[in-house]
Amino acid sequence: MLGAGVAVLGRLGAPRPWLPSLVGWWHRRLCRCLGVEVSCRGTAASGALLAVNHVSWLDIPVLGGAAPAHFVSKAEVRRWPVVGWLAHLAGTLFLRRGAHQAADLAREITARLRAGRRVAIFPEGTTGDGRGLLRFHARLFAAADDRDIPVQPVAIRYGGGPEPDAVAPFVGDDTLLAHLGRVLRHPQLTVTLTFLPPVTMPAGRRRELAEAVRAAIAEELGRLGRGAAAAGGAQPAAFAPDTA
Repeated sequence: MLGAGVAVLGRLGAPRPWLPSLVGWWHRRLCRCLGVEVSCRGTAASGALLAVNHVSWLDIPVLGGAAPAHFVSKAEVRRWPVVGWLAHLAGTLFLRRGAHQAADLAREITARLRAGRRVAIFPEGTTGDGRGLLRFHARLFAAADDRDIPVQPVAIRYGGGPEPDAVAPFVGDDTLLAHLGRVLRHPQLTVTLTFLPPVTMPAGRRRELAEAVRAAIAEELGRLGRGAAAAGGAQPAAFAPDTA
């Protein structure tokens, strides 16, 4: 119902300065409905390119409720029933295959960042199991060629114990409905969202920037696992920062 109202106002050309606040409220409400408890550390910088490790579709409401941002998603999501339409209304940028499309996307990301908005990317390009990080794709950092744009690593870790939560990952041939059912049956899903200090790198060195961001997230995820293990008197989970 909210999406229909937003769509109608958009077609009429009516200004919607309240849209980011509405989207943030919707994300927080969705997390509460799903029983997802979010704990935040640090602060999201304004106008920052947020580089986030990717575990699940839950990453979007978790991050969007804490720090409203425009997300970059694969083009296939735009064709998902209802979800793709809502993502489009919320300002999601869709990445299509091909070099020219990537260049166009980088220009759009830069324009939004220069306007003071946040844009969130998932540099791994797909979801992982939460126990390690995949390779970060440097091309997604093209907007950072503008040296005035801060690049902020963001670490997402599901579960409060030494081992990452096994329910949260959305990987392989899993379907959205099946995964949603498991989340709803989970008694309480906790997630720690850490906004790390921005990373600086000379313009044009995207690969070095991607590796520096990846290393910062890996270090934080490992620290959270060790902290949970120490608090519970258990052995720390083995986090694999060099998963390929």
